[in-house]
Amino acid sequence: MSNSLSGIRAKLHLDHPGFALDVNLEMPGRGITALFGPSGSGKTSCLRCVAGLERTATGQLQINGECWQDSELGLFVPPHKRTIGYVFQDANLFAHLSVRGNLEFGMKRISPQQRRVAWDKAVELLGVGPLLERMPERLSGGERQRVGIARALLTSPRLLLMDEPLAALDMKRKQEILPYLERLHDELDIPVLYVSHAPDEVARLADYLVLLDEGRVVAQGPLHETLTRLDLPTAFSEDAGVVIESVIAGHDPAYHLTRLSFSGGEVLVSLRHEAPGHRLRFRVHARDVSLTLDRAEGTSISNLLPVRVEELVTADTPAHVLVRLSAQETPLLARITRRSADQLGVVVGKQLWAQIKTVALLG
Repeated sequence: MSNSLSGIRAKLHLDHPGFALDVNLEMPGRGITALFGPSGSGKTSCLRCVAGLERTATGQLQINGECWQDSELGLFVPPHKRTIGYVFQDANLFAHLSVRGNLEFGMKRISPQQRRVAWDKAVELLGVGPLLERMPERLSGGERQRVGIARALLTSPRLLLMDEPLAALDMKRKQEILPYLERLHDELDIPVLYVSHAPDEVARLADYLVLLDEGRVVAQGPLHETLTRLDLPTAFSEDAGVVIESVIAGHDPAYHLTRLSFSGGEVLVSLRHEAPGHRLRFRVHARDVSLTLDRAEGTSISNLLPVRVEELVTADTPAHVLVRLSAQETPLLARITRRSADQLGVVVGKQLWAQIKTVALLG
């Protein structure tokens, strides 16, 4: 990172019986960084080390120029002095306090001079104004989490830690709360470390991705770059694909379609209500991309992009290959049969057309 004081740097080691965490991370000092991996990969352990909850962890930790731990110097800032907000799977609200009381408890932890998140801002961002006089027992799971996040924000944290905050919610409640998390990303300048094992959550929210497995960092980097690396296990999963940032270029009400523009071209999606210029993120799975030598005519597939082959490798079955493509500067992945690759003469540098069967909007 260009500024030596910016960013989150964590070089941490933690031993537990049968498990060791050994990570060396350099993450952005703003936006959402997702810690992603299977159960037991070390995601929560890493978060607990950053929070200072693992006193036996050794190493160094620096948050945007502020050192919270340096074992060589004997420095260890205790958890209560680390300016963090921590959101767990369960909101852990105080049952005897109303929503207002829970939020006031969070706010009282920080002196008025140090408050960086105003009451009205936190309440408005999480949409909890109508809930203020309710008791926790009268809240849905999604409402409880929104209150828990608002309470964490009112501590004016320099870093927000979120440990699978949607894992205990059903799909309807997840869809209810995700837009609020997106608003946090867009409107607050507080870096977030977000633990998840749900690919769709990561694709929708994250800017930066850290892949963990068995306590080690498998890869780390900007989301769109890391997802398209063919040397990583994620490339071979059923969910392999890319995430693309776009803007609404226009609408076609007659056909109930919206045009999204991005650096690689344009795609059509179902009609959206947002105005032209609004930013949207979408996902294209490798399984939903087919390849042709020429621009197809007389096809029901509307989303066609000229692409260049950048790399191809054998997929998780011997019958398939994964092809990394470039639509100008935008990466794509295609999962096709080895037979099709041979028939098309797919080699690095070849110019082809990509047919995108499905575009999954994220948000």
